Amino acid sequence: MRIDGSAVRSGMVVEYEGKLCVVISHEIRTPGNLSSFNQVEMKDIKTGNKINTRLGQSDKVERVSLDQRKYSFLFAEGDSLTFMDAETYEQISVPKTMLGEKLPFLADGMVVDIETYESTVLNVALPGRAEGEVAECEPVVKGQTAASSYKPEILTNGVRVMVPPFIEVGTRIVVNTADLTYVERAKAS
Repeated sequence: MRIDGSAVRSGMVVEYEGKLCVVISHEIRTPGNLSSFNQVEMKDIKTGNKINTRLGQSDKVERVSLDQRKYSFLFAEGDSLTFMDAETYEQISVPKTMLGEKLPFLADGMVVDIETYESTVLNVALPGRAEGEVAECEPVVKGQTAASSYKPEILTNGVRVMVPPFIEVGTRIVVNTADLTYVERAKAS
């Protein structure tokens, strides 16, 4: 679907100059007596290169529609991860690098959202929160207050997270998978 350059917003996937790009940020600017334009920063999905450009009302870009489906994680083999669509039982493999620092939170049977464009996987999104157990943490410094200070700790899966001083080794915590930050203590199950 072709849209005006002024309608481009953050998070959209567009085709720009023959490249598939995700819009990182945008800002509508109206300089003095000139017509307004949309200052857009986007990232080429294949190469990772950033593109900064101005798009006006007369500029047209192709908005790409992505197919998003739920897949269950099956297994890891070498440098790839295998997922299965619960409805069609179709299996797909994606490189481990696509998950980046979120990879340690991927668990057997976990349901993830996978976005594809023309059967090319563009993104694998884990659930918003995941649990982990504290393996190592620094001791609390006397006089620290819970409101203003956090201490580094390492989970059993190797991920480093900043936590409040009352968290100790062996405590199960909930971590936000988007930015790998502490959310709360895990509820007893």
